[in-house]
Amino acid sequence: MLLEDKLHLWLESSRFVKAKPGVYVLYDKNNEVIYIGQSDNLQERFAKYVDTNFEDDICKQQTIAYQREFLDNPKQRQNQLLEDFKNRFGRLPLCNENMN
Repeated sequence: MLLEDKLHLWLESSRFVKAKPGVYVLYDKNNEVIYIGQSDNLQERFAKYVDTNFEDDICKQQTIAYQREFLDNPKQRQNQLLEDFKNRFGRLPLCNENMN
């Protein structure tokens, strides 16, 4: 797991995340990291994902679970997590790679 937060099941708890800035990590059914993201309001971002089925992003639709971490500078933390992931695995998470 990338963050210290416990793993949350997406459909059970994504609607109840707090309206705070933070980073989040999405996991597939194999507990593989598929996306590292950030938002100034996790509640809004997650609600949008739920309401639009991840904005029709086939990659992110594989999400089964997530972790989140609330902090004031989510963009900086996201960059750090992406860099750490790339150093460890030699690549970015699958859905982050597809964004370019």
